[in-house]
Amino acid sequence: MELAHSLLLNEEAYNQLGEFQKAEFIFEWLQFLEKLLPVTSRADIRENQKKLVEQLTSLLNNSPGPPTRRLVAKNLAVLYSTGDTFSVYQTIDKCNELIRSKDDSPSYLPTKLAAVVCLGYLYKKLGRILGNSFTDTVGNVLKAMKNAESQGRYEIMLSLQNILNGLGAAAIPCHRDIYKAARSCLTDRSMAVRCAAAKCLLELQNEAVFMWSTDLDSVVTLCFKSFEGSNYDVRLAVSKLLGTVLARALTSKQATASTRHNFRRISLEEVMELLGTGFLRGSCGFLRASGDMLKGTSSVSRDVRVGVTQAYVVFVSTLGAQWLERNFSAFLSHILDLVSQSHPKAIQSQMDAIGCRRCVSFILRATVGGLLGEKAQIAAAKEICQAIWKLKKVVDAAMSDSNVETRISTTDITVSQHVLVCALQELGSLIYGLGTTAAPLLQDSSTGVLEAVISVILHPSISVRLTAAWCLRCIAVALPSYVSLLLDRCIERLTVLKSSPEAVTGYSFAIAALLGAVKHSPLGIPHGKGKVIMTVAEDLLCSASQNSRISLQRTQAGWLLIAALMTLGPAVVQHHLPRVLLLWKCIFPSSPKDLETEKTRGDSFTWQVTLEGRAGALCAIKSFVSHCAGLLTDEVVQRLLPPLPSAVDLLTQLSSIYKSYGNSLKTSSTVYRHKLYELLSVLPPKTYEGSFCAVLKELVADLTVPDSQIDASTFLLPPLCHENDLLLLGPLLQETDHRFIEEQLLLGNSIAGGSLEYDPYSIYEKVAKGDSVPKPLPPVLSVISAATRLFGVMFSHVAESHRLQVLEQLLNSIKQTKGSRQQIVQLNVVSAFSTSLKHLANCKGSLGPEEVRRSALALVMGALESNNPLLRCAAAECLARLAQVVSDSAFTAGLAQVSFDKLKSARDVVSRTGHSLALGCLYRYLGGIGSTQHLNACVGILYTLSQDSTSPDVQAWALHSLSLIVDLAGPLYHVHVEPTLSLVLMLLLTVPPAYAEVHQSLGRCLNALITTLGPELQGSSTTVSALRTSCLLGCAVMQDNPDCLVQAQAISCLQQLHMFAPRHVNLSSLVSCLCVNLCSSYLLLRRAVVACLRQLVQREAAEVSEYAVALVKENREDFAPEVNIREIGLEGALLGLLDKELDQRLCQDIKETLTHMLTSMAVEKLSFWLKLCKDVLAASADFNTVASVNTTQEEETAKADDASVLTSDSDERFHPFSNPRWSTRVFAAECVCKIISQCENAGSAHFDITLAQERKQRDSRDDFLVLHLADLIRMAFMAATDHSDQLRLSGLQTLLIVVRKFAAVAEPEFPGHVILEQYQANVGAALRPAFAPETPPDVTAKACQVCSAWIASGVVSDLNDLRRVHQLLVSSLVKVQAGKEAQSQQYNESTSTMEILAVLKAWAEVYIVAVEKQKNQSDAHNHSLKIANSAEESYRDVASSASGLLDLVQTDLGTLSKLWLAALQDFALLTLPSEYASQLPAEGGTFYTAETIENARPHYYNSWALILHATALWLTSTGFIVVDPDEGVTNLSRPVTPTTMCQDSSTRPLVKSPEDVNTDRFHLILGISVEFLCSPRSDAAMENIIACLHALQALFDVPWPRSKIGGDQELGVELLNVLHRLILTRESPDIQLAALEVVRLILFAAQEHVREKRRSAEVDDGAAEKETLPEFGEGKDTGGLVPGKSLVFATLELCVCILVRQLPQLNPKLTCSPAVQSGKHLLLSEDGSRLVAAALVILSDVPAICSPEGSVSVLPTILYLIIGVLKETAVKLQDGQLPLTVAASLQALKGLLSSPMARAEKSRTAWTDLLRSALVTVLDCWDQDGLLQELDEVSLLTAVTVFVMSTSPEVTTIECLQKRCIEKFKITLDSKDPLVQCKCYQLLHSIFQHPNKTVSYPYIHSLAPSIVGKLQETEKAKPENAAELQVIQEGIKVVTALTATAEEEHRAHLVACLLPILISFLLDENALVSATNSAKNLHEFALQNLMQIGPQYSSVFKKLMASSPTLKARLESAVKGNQESIKVKTAKHAKNPGKTSSIQLKTNFL
Repeated sequence: MELAHSLLLNEEAYNQLGEFQKAEFIFEWLQFLEKLLPVTSRADIRENQKKLVEQLTSLLNNSPGPPTRRLVAKNLAVLYSTGDTFSVYQTIDKCNELIRSKDDSPSYLPTKLAAVVCLGYLYKKLGRILGNSFTDTVGNVLKAMKNAESQGRYEIMLSLQNILNGLGAAAIPCHRDIYKAARSCLTDRSMAVRCAAAKCLLELQNEAVFMWSTDLDSVVTLCFKSFEGSNYDVRLAVSKLLGTVLARALTSKQATASTRHNFRRISLEEVMELLGTGFLRGSCGFLRASGDMLKGTSSVSRDVRVGVTQAYVVFVSTLGAQWLERNFSAFLSHILDLVSQSHPKAIQSQMDAIGCRRCVSFILRATVGGLLGEKAQIAAAKEICQAIWKLKKVVDAAMSDSNVETRISTTDITVSQHVLVCALQELGSLIYGLGTTAAPLLQDSSTGVLEAVISVILHPSISVRLTAAWCLRCIAVALPSYVSLLLDRCIERLTVLKSSPEAVTGYSFAIAALLGAVKHSPLGIPHGKGKVIMTVAEDLLCSASQNSRISLQRTQAGWLLIAALMTLGPAVVQHHLPRVLLLWKCIFPSSPKDLETEKTRGDSFTWQVTLEGRAGALCAIKSFVSHCAGLLTDEVVQRLLPPLPSAVDLLTQLSSIYKSYGNSLKTSSTVYRHKLYELLSVLPPKTYEGSFCAVLKELVADLTVPDSQIDASTFLLPPLCHENDLLLLGPLLQETDHRFIEEQLLLGNSIAGGSLEYDPYSIYEKVAKGDSVPKPLPPVLSVISAATRLFGVMFSHVAESHRLQVLEQLLNSIKQTKGSRQQIVQLNVVSAFSTSLKHLANCKGSLGPEEVRRSALALVMGALESNNPLLRCAAAECLARLAQVVSDSAFTAGLAQVSFDKLKSARDVVSRTGHSLALGCLYRYLGGIGSTQHLNACVGILYTLSQDSTSPDVQAWALHSLSLIVDLAGPLYHVHVEPTLSLVLMLLLTVPPAYAEVHQSLGRCLNALITTLGPELQGSSTTVSALRTSCLLGCAVMQDNPDCLVQAQAISCLQQLHMFAPRHVNLSSLVSCLCVNLCSSYLLLRRAVVACLRQLVQREAAEVSEYAVALVKENREDFAPEVNIREIGLEGALLGLLDKELDQRLCQDIKETLTHMLTSMAVEKLSFWLKLCKDVLAASADFNTVASVNTTQEEETAKADDASVLTSDSDERFHPFSNPRWSTRVFAAECVCKIISQCENAGSAHFDITLAQERKQRDSRDDFLVLHLADLIRMAFMAATDHSDQLRLSGLQTLLIVVRKFAAVAEPEFPGHVILEQYQANVGAALRPAFAPETPPDVTAKACQVCSAWIASGVVSDLNDLRRVHQLLVSSLVKVQAGKEAQSQQYNESTSTMEILAVLKAWAEVYIVAVEKQKNQSDAHNHSLKIANSAEESYRDVASSASGLLDLVQTDLGTLSKLWLAALQDFALLTLPSEYASQLPAEGGTFYTAETIENARPHYYNSWALILHATALWLTSTGFIVVDPDEGVTNLSRPVTPTTMCQDSSTRPLVKSPEDVNTDRFHLILGISVEFLCSPRSDAAMENIIACLHALQALFDVPWPRSKIGGDQELGVELLNVLHRLILTRESPDIQLAALEVVRLILFAAQEHVREKRRSAEVDDGAAEKETLPEFGEGKDTGGLVPGKSLVFATLELCVCILVRQLPQLNPKLTCSPAVQSGKHLLLSEDGSRLVAAALVILSDVPAICSPEGSVSVLPTILYLIIGVLKETAVKLQDGQLPLTVAASLQALKGLLSSPMARAEKSRTAWTDLLRSALVTVLDCWDQDGLLQELDEVSLLTAVTVFVMSTSPEVTTIECLQKRCIEKFKITLDSKDPLVQCKCYQLLHSIFQHPNKTVSYPYIHSLAPSIVGKLQETEKAKPENAAELQVIQEGIKVVTALTATAEEEHRAHLVACLLPILISFLLDENALVSATNSAKNLHEFALQNLMQIGPQYSSVFKKLMASSPTLKARLESAVKGNQESIKVKTAKHAKNPGKTSSIQLKTNFL
């Protein structure tokens, strides 16, 4: 194929190829040429033009296929437009010649068609350049059309469209001729031709004025005719034409001179009138209509009506949203008039009326719902309301006029019903879509929306009452705050108007609908409403028999209410269940005898009431089973069963009752049947086994002797077919934007689809799709669908013998019927049987013996050859399921063989399509029939069938089946891939485009092939690249196909290719194809586009985005104008699409695509994304809120706007998003949050303004989030103050995130302030509305969270500013104090729990922060006291803000603490396991009610942790001392504090002692913490665990709780075990550190306890018998520790766990293993080091809680661990710092060695031995060879020093040990590293000063001489740097100290050594100036020391000076120089007096 890539056709290569390869080669070359020509230079083109033209025109004669001819034409046109045009006339003549040719043979046809196509493209591209030649061409083409067949007519129409497009106004002379030709084509029998003609006329009307002026009427009539018998594509194309022409007629201003005299402006009324005629009368004139009327058929065919409906929508969309706003009232009145009484013909039957209503609803939904923004929608809703009021007046007048019973009035009422239904439906849908933004509409009393809807509930027509109820339900879902209010109102009216039949049904419908809305409303309704409704329902049922006039209505209403009540779920229903079950039991006769007596007694009316009542009861129980599965315990099921047999009995008697009482019972008996079947199919079949036979008999009768002669296939079968197979059946079953109205055409003529009045019980059910009204089918049909479902369930449960009978019965009944009736029976039977196979497959059941299989097979095979394609499709699926259930390979092979034989012999389309699909389906359920020969046979047959060009149907089905096999045969198929691919390509290149269904199947085949090849497509071998090229070629052909669904297939194929071989898919052309189709009118194409985009942006978001923008800049003419990619990019276009799109799945995909783009690009294109979100959010903001814009922003945007002012021609441009819907705005707000989190991952500069500004200056392209803070705040503010509650929640969430992320960002211009401080007014303003009384609780709860975050963030330091936000929290606290009695009865009780807990949690957060701040400050204060007094003032400021925050909380702390304790008590009760449920208080807790306990739980889980922490802090701040005086006699009416925990009021003592109160509180906090920490759920938030640990820390911070835990060892051990488990399961270092802190406190408590016991024992026993003191502490006298009981053991376990986790080498088991033997030192992370340090601190405290014996048993472990840590982590660091772990281990060692146990007599000897061994271990560290370079000698030396200094002398004074220690010091003294030397001196310094001489002398004797020697050496070598200087200074200090400690006789000798050394360091004046820094410092140091030593040892000093004059001279000159410099310094010093203190400080510190 590479050979095809050249400018001229490579004829050599071409001629070597086979016939079919040639076509591929040509196509590849043409495709390449199309891309190449536009980028080739003009000169090159001219050079090769002649040859190229020859090659291209010669192709015309080669009978090219459709895609090839189109490419030839395009290339010729481009060639002429870029090259020379002189030979173009020859080409045109040649084409005309080919067209004129008399050859009519089929083989010549492609050439003619190619010539036609070629002309079209030449004129399109070259247009007027071609001068006048077009008249001949057009004449010639039109002449050819007269005897052309459909393909020819199709291509000619498209070609004429192109010619018109190219010539524009120049073509006027031909307009009339083309118009005539197109008229005839518009009613052509071929649908493709009709579509082409519509496109041609659409092009024509651009210039042909007559089409929308003089000939308008005939154009309209023509379109109506074209709709007759049309398919979906034709309706789409023609409605577009009709709508556009009419819109043009309405708006056109200019009338050309020639037509002016007979041209008149047409008015809106006339346009509407024209469309209305089509809607009401159809396409026929008046004469035809009368003929039809005589026959009694309805005159308007449905397809015309549906087509006109679509034309209405096109008409309005073309005129645009603004036009609709201006003309809405005229438009509305016309649309509603279509179903009003002025046109009784259109709605003469119920079926017609339903159809018309659907169309009207569709028009309103698509225009009002789709085009208008929110404000305009509210205005439209007001208009609709006016219309409802007007109709209401008419009805009222007619109703009151009862004395003159004129016929007109009754018809008036019944006919106005349809208008009302449409108006109410649209009103409901509008409000549903507006959500909470509709609040102003409902509050507007002048409109009176609610009044209007409620007033219509009493309308005499049932469908109006139902729709009004539905409308109320929409209002309730949209505005949750109205649910309770409306319920109350309806219940109240119902009880008042109980005696009016309309009121009873109307209000009961309304209540049922509202109850259905509750589950969609997150806030629910008060629990008590259920009780009220149950009472009303019982009352209705009990009073039904009192008044026969309304007994029917009351019965129905009562059961309807009960059924609707069930949807509220188990929590509500369980309270009413006994009453419901009683009513259920009573409504059926208790025995068969009673039923008999019933039959003899009743009349038709009583039977009607009875059946209605029983159907209602069945429905209520079904609703119960579906919605309250949780309550279906065995006991309840047992109570449900007794009435069932009697219900089934009645079912069997129905036909006889029906015979006795005639037709009046028909509907009610059908409804009863339906409801019984429905109930049985949801009950477990075991429960009614006894009735199986009776029920099955009835089911079989229902299926085989249907009452209706209605073909119900379109709703019975699609669920049973596989969704992929349904694609075969054309667009009718596919999802389209017009599905709502197109459905009518599916259902055949006798039924128009469902409607609410067919089954009032559906009003409370969940709807399949958002806002659309439920559409139950008429009872006659719904019985059949219920019967098929129930048959499916029962058949799979009856015995096998019984199955055979049933199947034979079904087969016989099919045989006995004839004609259309036979098909209906067959259809019912197949759908029932297929359902049963589905059930059998699900429960893995078997079908039964051979006979059963045979009957089953006969049944299915019959259907497989049915005329109904849907039935064939279902039968094929059924056959495959049969094979799946039998699951016997022989049987399956037999099935396939039958189909093979049939396909070989049969010639009719029906059996060929059915059996070919059966072959594919068999593969679907058997995972590929294993054998290859079977596969080969299948593929062979399907190849043959798919080339049968006589029947496109057979081709389509065969190819579809082939695609299934390719998909399902797996690797077996590989051998067939190449031939299949060639077949697919060949067909793609030859099948005419009009056969779209064949192309769609080809697309599915190609898709399956690509999937089969999978990742192999990346390969580079020749076969693979050939396959890949073929795939790409196939995609290209499909992309060019005119059918949108084929284009969708192409896109999904390219998507697959991109997944497997991304390098080989040309991304830019794919993206351009996607962008062009983004707004296609085909839903499936849009879905494919977005699905593909979603995949592309996961990998290459940036590229996709760039290509999209580049594409728009190239400005392709075929680019959809609806998408404004140029200004807002692809992302903006997708956001805009999201706003317009109504399809849920598509919206979801768009959101995901945008999210992927955002995650990969938001950081790079930050401003762009933020602007997008801002535009969406700002487009909706009311102008008053936007007015306060920062001036800085205005200046920035002003620059940008100057540019756009010039380009914009309307205000549309300013806002790329006009009035986005609230859901889009919510998405934008969510995007802002995602952008912030993306920036957080991207780097710190986004949150650091100084850094951001620096980097921005360096590179202006960089962009940082912090620079957009004003925008973020503004967006959050706009969202948080919107009308929509969802948006408010998102806005508050955004605000919360902004506050949390930016709280710490400093403001560089005002040090000490933060950047957020300037926005406090905005934050306050955003929060305030959320605390208004009418705000829903969820918004208030969210706002509380933001408040606390804002106060806690510390942004605002000034208390007066904080007060604004603080005040909001105070106001909500007041609300909380009112408690649950004062709640509004608007929402469910659990919502107030949510709000109260949110408030308490917010306060808790503020309090915790206030306490923390104060603690930090007191620490800082203590620190600063140590430092100096000068900083007092600054400290005061800071302190004031922190203590101020605490003061703010302090005022309410009394109340808060009570409420917190109450909330914790509630939480404790709620966490009790379910077996304690009986012990819970019956009336609920403080903040929850017993009924809503389940709903309240999540809110408690959400907030308990912070409340716990705050309570613990409060208790510690009071030190557990304060008990409120009113605590005992509490003044609140309900129990608040946990003093009343689980105690009955009678046994409660009046006042508890403070001790008891405290104990209760202590256990409450401890209990909650332990319960939670024992098993935190895996999803438990980190914050909760940490808050819980902090609470425990706070608790043990004060003595009283410590005494409790110290005194209760079991409790301590339990707590330690819980913490141990927590450390094991949670990796987070924060959690582990917090846990260790708690452990430390527990240990501390135990120490205090032991100390206290020892002290009291000493006091009791007096000092005399000190010896006999009992030993306190663990380990008693034996030293044994019991695991599980021992605190010490638990502590050690926990510490070992931490240490071994961080340093695995410590584990002795591991150390033996080779893995750890490497001995490399690990540098721990900072967190790891902190954990190890904390564990060591705990370890060193352990011995203190042991008895002496106990301490001996734990000491080895502790020493091993401490020294182990030292050994493992003592690594040299660069700066000579000690690692944290080393410092900690030394500290721990010191603490351990100085433990009193080392001295206690019982343990002393053991300790001494152990400590000696430990010292040996430390000393041994040096001797491990090879480790010396890493080990830090300093740390080890320090450890040795700690041993020497802290233990009793007997440990270290043993000869051998002492020698080794001294040895180590010696080695270290000789170290080359000055830092090491320096440290060594410091350590020796301390050892030399050891008070015990036995310790210090040996060291002095061994080491002092070498120290002095070293110092003497330094006289020669002066120090180079600071480190060396420090060594000398330390050395001098050591010697000075020695001098001080030495005995008199040696002292003089030492001084005599020291002085010369010191003097040698002095410099004279001259040397001082030039000396280095270190020399100067040394000089000063020596001088200082001399000044001190001289006076101290004056005699020695004088002696020395006298004996050595040189020394004396040196000293004197130095002193003199020093005095000079001191003078200078003091002069300076006078100016700068603040220094002394700090200098002093430094020296002291040393």
